[in-house]
Amino acid sequence: MLTVNHAEVLNLHNAMRGARNPMNSWARSDSYFNEQGQFVLGENDLSLAIRLRKAGSDHRKFLRQVFVTVDINAPLYWWKEYDTYKVSTVANSTSTMHKITSAPFDLPQFSCDKMDKGTLAVMQTIIDKLEELRQQFLDTKDKQYWYDIIQLLPSSYNQMRTCTMNYETLINIYHARKNHKLDEWHVFCDFIRTLPYAQELIICEE
Repeated sequence: MLTVNHAEVLNLHNAMRGARNPMNSWARSDSYFNEQGQFVLGENDLSLAIRLRKAGSDHRKFLRQVFVTVDINAPLYWWKEYDTYKVSTVANSTSTMHKITSAPFDLPQFSCDKMDKGTLAVMQTIIDKLEELRQQFLDTKDKQYWYDIIQLLPSSYNQMRTCTMNYETLINIYHARKNHKLDEWHVFCDFIRTLPYAQELIICEE
């Protein structure tokens, strides 16, 4: 299970201006901000952006200056794969180390949507044990109980991170993960497709 919230795309207007620097072609720029404050690529700028995108990473450097910030809530097993994209990404996460005992453990905190009934029953037993350990830690402050929680915690535990990345990184993510076995990657790729000019600048499929 994966959800995205509070997505925002930043700096497209500055990146597009910079894309015209090599040829000093700023006078050909025809983009503008509409009445809603959204930046709209004009025909000339969009054509240039598409040509640069298709020319390869050395030519589309301007996409490294188009930033996306988004809150992602996903299980730890997904975050382990996401963390392979360390270049041009920044993330602030909710803290497992500091806040793991601050709220009761219950099923919605975990990605269990693909489990069958038998596995879900086992999962509930684990969650019940985690809650028992949490209560023991709160009552005694004995670090042993805290360690028991940390080391027993399943990889299906959901963690929220506020992430920032750029369009170039999203190109790499989309084309590497769009056919991945994990459904969470399909949800994230669906999100990528909703971004401004994603079809032209990220997906770039004829």
